[in-house]
Amino acid sequence: MSFSTACARAGQDRANLYNEITDKIIAELEAGRVPWVQPWGTAAAKAPLAMPKNASTNRQYSGVNILILWGAVIEHGFTGQSWLTFRQALSLGGHVRKGERGTTVVYADRFVPNDEKRRAAETGEDAQAIPFLKRFTVFNTDQCEQLPDGIAAAAPPPPPGLIEPTVDALIKASRIPFRIGGDRAFYATAEDYVQVPPPQAYFEPINWHRTALHELGHATGHPSRLNRDHSGSYGTKKYAFEELVAELSSAFSCASLGIVPTVRHADYIGSWLEVLREDARAIVRAASQASKAADYLLGFIPESVEPASLDSVVADHEAA
Repeated sequence: MSFSTACARAGQDRANLYNEITDKIIAELEAGRVPWVQPWGTAAAKAPLAMPKNASTNRQYSGVNILILWGAVIEHGFTGQSWLTFRQALSLGGHVRKGERGTTVVYADRFVPNDEKRRAAETGEDAQAIPFLKRFTVFNTDQCEQLPDGIAAAAPPPPPGLIEPTVDALIKASRIPFRIGGDRAFYATAEDYVQVPPPQAYFEPINWHRTALHELGHATGHPSRLNRDHSGSYGTKKYAFEELVAELSSAFSCASLGIVPTVRHADYIGSWLEVLREDARAIVRAASQASKAADYLLGFIPESVEPASLDSVVADHEAA
């Protein structure tokens, strides 16, 4: 296969896959549902609040695969967030039930065709790699039988009394400049600081923590951290894209911490739809960047967290 043919085929497959994923997200948003906060906001939720993971390797899925697998949990009413490939189920001594249909997840990578390797060797130039998305089919452990006991067991939820102290500890450990005050929450891009109103401005303390995680998601994009494009002014597509990244980052962080995600800026749904309709790759890029942002923040969680009151956290920041 020639380099140009390989590029064309890889490009067509990527385009088809991007369109499939984007069309599903758009359909959910148009129906008034935000995929990354469902199904835990409804009484119909069957699966525990958690990040999807591979039941064989115990590794969490990332990026757009989180949205794909959360969507499958919603659609099919699965009771768990654990997944396996057909072969992994067999290797564990179980099997996928006959007639079950899997869910397609994706893996991004690059490869160099043999023709391109030869061309590079002959010319002395660097070989050009072709980016591609590889498809994998996975099955929820609900779709499998005879798996070993405990293989699909969900991790126990964090003790309710430690959820908020964990976020407080994360805020401190991240060393992202954090201010408490005023009547609105925001991230000041040029000055690099997060500001959130005092906790008493929120009906429930956990809403203060959700807001903090959203704004901290923005702050991860600073050049000294993950260096995302923050140049978009309010109302532009760049601005809407960054808001989408922060929304997803907050949802991923919340789910990892045992906090039910919510939509902080539902009024941006229209602008997100514009971005997704214009660029089929946008949701994949946003989810990838959101995963990196959430991982960055969650990396600051101390190994042990002592229960503490929110008042003490506020006092620490006011004294700083």
